[in-house]
Amino acid sequence: QMNELAIGDPVDIGVDVGPAIDEEARALLVAHVERMQKEATILHRSRMPESTASGTFFAPTLIEIDDISLLEREVFGPVLHVLRYRGRDLQKTIAAVNATGYGLTMGLHSRIDSRARKLAAWSGAGNLYINRNMIGAVVGVQPFGGRGLSGTGPKAGGPYYLPRFAAEFTVSNNISAVGGNATLLSLGSD
Repeated sequence: QMNELAIGDPVDIGVDVGPAIDEEARALLVAHVERMQKEATILHRSRMPESTASGTFFAPTLIEIDDISLLEREVFGPVLHVLRYRGRDLQKTIAAVNATGYGLTMGLHSRIDSRARKLAAWSGAGNLYINRNMIGAVVGVQPFGGRGLSGTGPKAGGPYYLPRFAAEFTVSNNISAVGGNATLLSLGSD
């Protein structure tokens, strides 16, 4: 239930939803929901506690859309879009999502392993969570990164992550260079 979400200061361990990162991010969320009020159906908006009257808080919002094309960009905030589709149109629906060019995360729940594998193969998302919470990759520790317009390059755990911390150089012992093709990798935080 969205009404059970605790909205407030994220310093409080009991809070589920904190503020948007800044006023610009909050303004993008406001503009998106205002547009969705005209082009889609707002199913629910959480009630905001008085403690969120100042700051960049935004009410968690549930929106039903009838076509994926209504989403013109990624929406980073407590907004969930629901798109209903016929079972026979599932592959077409996933293809439409992939065609947006965005592909950060996809969550999938299924009791049928073969179906989960098939959907995973169809998905163009950089992160795919099957039968689990969709939030939880620890930045800088676990693999995390989108594809397409959601990608930002090497992420922790990805195939190009380690070389970002390596610098190639040759070491001399003042007599001769060590090995013609030999190089050392320096791993550091630069």
